[in-house]
Amino acid sequence: MKRVDVAYVLLYDEQESKVLMVKNKGEQSSYYTLPGGAVEPGETLVEGAIREVKEETGLEVEVNGIVGIHEAFFKARGHHAVFFHFRGKWIGGEIEISYPDEIEEVVWMDLELAQRYIGIPETKDLLKKNTSISYINKGII
Repeated sequence: MKRVDVAYVLLYDEQESKVLMVKNKGEQSSYYTLPGGAVEPGETLVEGAIREVKEETGLEVEVNGIVGIHEAFFKARGHHAVFFHFRGKWIGGEIEISYPDEIEEVVWMDLELAQRYIGIPETKDLLKKNTSISYINKGII
């Protein structure tokens, strides 16, 4: 199976009551996720997360710490995906869908509803507790 790293970014609104979500066009139906996507060859996880958020939403972000790591095996695609969920902060840009063939909408979603899609049970507490695990890129060794 091919390993695929996917970087997502958890972004809260200023009141910490909503989370930025994107509605992806799926093969059979649309679905919501945090903004993010596959990390490209030669790209760090953080670089991939920042690029994907910009591509999907038009927003510029900074990331600081990982709030969750998940993995799944997609038998039909032959992929072993590892999902890295970073904490992020919106630092610029305006919401704009650059890839309408892939993204249907970008929305600030109520936290309670967003938790159903995110897959991190403790989402509401993550920002307030400032809980995350460190992420260190040791570069080329």
